[in-house]
Amino acid sequence: MSLVTTHVLDTARGTPAAGVPVRLDARDDGWSTIAAATTDDDGRVRELGPDSLPAGVYRLVFDIEAYAGPDCFLPEITVTFRITDPSAHHHVPVLLSPFSYSTYRGS
Repeated sequence: MSLVTTHVLDTARGTPAAGVPVRLDARDDGWSTIAAATTDDDGRVRELGPDSLPAGVYRLVFDIEAYAGPDCFLPEITVTFRITDPSAHHHVPVLLSPFSYSTYRGS
């Protein structure tokens, strides 16, 4: 299992957000992409990047425009987070609505 996973739920539609491109980046001197995937029919990315990552700062970049269309208010969502325990699983879901989103560390 990947160390980092995600789940996108479309709260306006009341359904999982299938087909959202997601990128995992690591911060060093700048940002570098580690992995990319697309949410499945359940709005999940179960395999995103390696099964281990060193402690550090990472970000998930969600291409909402690819999912919601060119007129969406939030064309991209970036969630930046820190991994302090490289042995722990990090599940970072997004609850999406047309004009806002929320995120948290899931299990």
